[in-house]
Amino acid sequence: MMGPAHSLSGAAAWLGVGAAAAAAGRPMPWPVVLVGALICAGAALAPDLDHKAATISRAFGPLSRWLCEIVDKLSYAVYKATRKQGDPRRSGGHRTLTHTWLWAVLIGAGASVLAITGGRWAVLGILFAHMVLAIEGLLWRAARGSSSDVLVWLLAATSAWILAGVLDKPGNGADWLFTAPGQEYLWLGLPIVLGALVHDIGDALTVSGCPILWPIPVGRKRWYPIGPPKAMRFRAGSWVELKVLMPAFMLLGGVGCAAALNVI
Repeated sequence: MMGPAHSLSGAAAWLGVGAAAAAAGRPMPWPVVLVGALICAGAALAPDLDHKAATISRAFGPLSRWLCEIVDKLSYAVYKATRKQGDPRRSGGHRTLTHTWLWAVLIGAGASVLAITGGRWAVLGILFAHMVLAIEGLLWRAARGSSSDVLVWLLAATSAWILAGVLDKPGNGADWLFTAPGQEYLWLGLPIVLGALVHDIGDALTVSGCPILWPIPVGRKRWYPIGPPKAMRFRAGSWVELKVLMPAFMLLGGVGCAAALNVI
């Protein structure tokens, strides 16, 4: 999938979780619905950190381009070290390590630990990084071009500061789901895990599939490309993604948001 579809699917997924939480009697305060959807939209771009031409590689200027190169090499090294006889040879690390359930869980857990141990500045950092990615993904037309980078960063920084202030107010969700003292913002890792998994599922629908299950072997392959039957797959950026899936994500997200906020 392309970046906009990934971000839309991430936002829709969190809004669906919000609807499920409301139905289960643990409704999210509206700031958690909003912040979680934006974080999940941003996190749904993050697995492409192993791709030098992906949206995330341009999101933070030279820093993200350098980081993408490092992650690509790391992913390729892990692939070569763990591949089984049935796994094909590769020349790069795209759609390997960062496109697995294990990576999603580790990144989400790391963010949660950082949020509860690093204090307000850690929370602001997590929010800022994902706000940048959410803007790049959801507002891709307006965010195109290097001239808009500074504006995106300023908007993300302002949004992160405002949203953190809103969440800090009693009853607004800093302690949603995890209410013990010292566990404020522990939930921030959840939309990050969900966004990464939704990205992987989206890529699994394309012609190449996605090795979500690694390191669990499937037959003679450790990097088995999970996906539906080949007749049901599509190419990234095709009309199926643009004309069918993206409108569906918007519709599902709207319904999920209304249900999460008890409007319906």
